[in-house]
Amino acid sequence: MIEISSGKKTMTLNMGPQHPATHGVLRVELELDGETVVKATPHIGYLHTGIEKTAESKLYYKVIPMTDRMDYMAPMSNNLGYVLAVEKLLGLEMNEKIIYARVILTELTRIASHLVWVGTHALDLGAMSMLLYAFREREMILDIYEACSGQRMMSTYFRIGGLAYELPDDFEKRVREFLKVIPERIRDYERLLNDNKIFRKRTIDVACISADDAINCGLTGPTLRGSGVNYDVRKANPYCGYDKFDFEVPLGKNGDVYDRYLVRMEEMKQSLRIIKQALDGLPQGPYRIKAQGIVLPPKEDVLNKMESLIFHFKLITEGFKPPRGAVYQGIEAPKGELGYYISSDGTNMPHRMRVRPPSYVNLSALPKLIEGRMVADVIAAIGSIDIVLGEVDR
Repeated sequence: MIEISSGKKTMTLNMGPQHPATHGVLRVELELDGETVVKATPHIGYLHTGIEKTAESKLYYKVIPMTDRMDYMAPMSNNLGYVLAVEKLLGLEMNEKIIYARVILTELTRIASHLVWVGTHALDLGAMSMLLYAFREREMILDIYEACSGQRMMSTYFRIGGLAYELPDDFEKRVREFLKVIPERIRDYERLLNDNKIFRKRTIDVACISADDAINCGLTGPTLRGSGVNYDVRKANPYCGYDKFDFEVPLGKNGDVYDRYLVRMEEMKQSLRIIKQALDGLPQGPYRIKAQGIVLPPKEDVLNKMESLIFHFKLITEGFKPPRGAVYQGIEAPKGELGYYISSDGTNMPHRMRVRPPSYVNLSALPKLIEGRMVADVIAAIGSIDIVLGEVDR
């Protein structure tokens, strides 16, 4: 028990670091007056992996698989931010096939991440069936991952200069089948939750944050847009040709848990619009650009041509040496702005690599969201900002 200035006694409660509703190894130290949160202090670091520092001792190519392990719900987004940063450092331009394929896969990743979010968030608040429904649809996306890369989660499919492999022959068929099925499934989710009395009571006017406070906290992604701030990296600083696609940025009004839910549901629909446009415009062409000394030759050439085999061997063992300089590349990941800062000293390894992870920044607003609220609202608040601790503790 702790004495506070008002003379009331408060209790300190540790929520986590293994609490099922913290979605990872997050510990939140709660100071409670009865069931009211007086003070909240998030404690992180239980999953620290040192990915950024480890990257500084690896060839540029060998960093790509490490990025999957940060936000492991959105591996393609992690891959994309990193390879775009290195390509900017090298001054490489991709062909339209590579650009469109990356857009399709990263928008599928956004949907997959939001499906995990809506399933687990609803489960936290008592709607058990939603987890099973959301994971059912996510399986279709993981099947596409597996067809493209051979991996269902840690896909490591994007490469500096293109893709790891050619798109599978049935890629378009698989994606169109998903586009056909998912809209009605999203409507099912909305019928289950939008007007559900229990869900609304647990989310409306809960964990509110104003637009000004959201901006001052550095929030991005659906957590920011739920407060009505119209900022999306795809619109503000377009990459991968996003300025060519027609889509809208969903916004909330009240900045509460319910608005953040509505924003993510609408984002899935907008991602479907983008995927359809990209799929309709997907051109033919090589899945890697030609950049001697930087981009790996196609595997079929490695198996059949001595020059390509030597070229491949030298790149894998020695890497390439970008010019001296530094770049920053931000993308709109499912949880917000994911940015990579890479500094080159002219050697074959990054001199410095730092990541701007949206989960880490968004988590900083947790005390503002829950102080003065009830203990039960802590669960709703944590779920609504959609954190992954692999990204927080990267």
